[in-house]
Amino acid sequence: MSEVKVNKVSPRSGTGLQLGDSGDTITIPSGATLANAGTATGFAAIDWQSTIVTGATHTASANQGIWINTTSNACNLTLPGSPSVGDQLIFSDFARTWASNAVTLTLNGSKYQGNTSPIPVYDTAGETVHIVYSGSTQGWIPINDGAVALETPQNYSIDFLVIAGGGGGNSGGGGAGGYRESTQTIDIGSAITVTVGDGGAGGSPSSPGSNSSVSGPSVTTITSAGGGGGGSEAGTAGGSGGGGGGVGETSPNPNAGGAGNTPSTTPSQGNDGGIGNGVPSQRTGGGGGGAGAGGANGNTSGGTVGGAGGDGTASAITGSSVTRAGGGGGGNQAPGTPGAGGAGGGGAGNRADDGVAGTANTGGGGGGVLSGGNAGAGGKGVVIISVPDGNYSGTTTGSPTVVTGVGGTKTVMTFTGSGSYTA
Repeated sequence: MSEVKVNKVSPRSGTGLQLGDSGDTITIPSGATLANAGTATGFAAIDWQSTIVTGATHTASANQGIWINTTSNACNLTLPGSPSVGDQLIFSDFARTWASNAVTLTLNGSKYQGNTSPIPVYDTAGETVHIVYSGSTQGWIPINDGAVALETPQNYSIDFLVIAGGGGGNSGGGGAGGYRESTQTIDIGSAITVTVGDGGAGGSPSSPGSNSSVSGPSVTTITSAGGGGGGSEAGTAGGSGGGGGGVGETSPNPNAGGAGNTPSTTPSQGNDGGIGNGVPSQRTGGGGGGAGAGGANGNTSGGTVGGAGGDGTASAITGSSVTRAGGGGGGNQAPGTPGAGGAGGGGAGNRADDGVAGTANTGGGGGGVLSGGNAGAGGKGVVIISVPDGNYSGTTTGSPTVVTGVGGTKTVMTFTGSGSYTA
């Protein structure tokens, strides 16, 4: 083998210099260092490691290929420190056990897919992950990890107010729609389905309100129960629901008002309806239960007085305090005073004229009637969603009313009909 010893090799003309011909092997001897003081391309080869990683922790170096065997335990893989643009790393499920014992990455000061949290976790059996360092802005980016999924999903806090439709009145007032509030952390890109329940029809028999709900892949489903329908003086008990319906008097054995908070949830969605009172020519209806208080019993003290609907509950989710989900007032038969509707959209009861309907989009119960008129229908429910202004995606269906800058920081969507929001 011939040998040439020179301190510098320069091109004879131009700026291009070639070492060898196509198919040749250029060997760098063991112990020699190839120093790069300029720009080198095409040298980012992966050096597959002959040792299988089986430990609970392992620190990787740039441009390595690593077999990770998690048969006995999960593995925490620390990414290379101070990486350079173009550095690569491949790590692969040696024994197809990542689904049982996952590989969790320690970012070691770098970003991953543009984020620093949460920490990426790979838990798919047989997966091979190939990542490349793109620079400080986005950090390490997978170019192959199964579905090339976002392994650092971002999320934010969302406030919900979910009120079901109010129950229709009968002799007793209708119960308010179930009332539930919740704050949840939702993944960006997750779809939230909104269902807004209708109010129940007033009459004999009355109808309960319909449920309202929010649901989705990253949402803990919230379902508020429709308000119970009001009971009659003919022996029909008030219906159960978010707020229970009040009942009319059937002398001498009155029925109980409907139970609130059915199905049972914590915290309570509503309260029980009241009981009617009186004698055959002086009957009164009980008030429907509200979100904040039970319906009052009817009475005959100083004339016939229908039971007032239970008051609703106040929320400032829209930026100011608003009370919703009041129970409907009970009717009265003889001259006297019908039951007032509960604060928060409950309809007032009546004697000869029609009972007042629950206010739309408050879930208020309908007012009861005992002589001649028509009982009031329950008010339709509402779903309100509040998100930080900076996170509002603008992706909705169902035409909610959208107000930005609430309290200086929030975007509030008010759904009066069913629809959706994508976080």
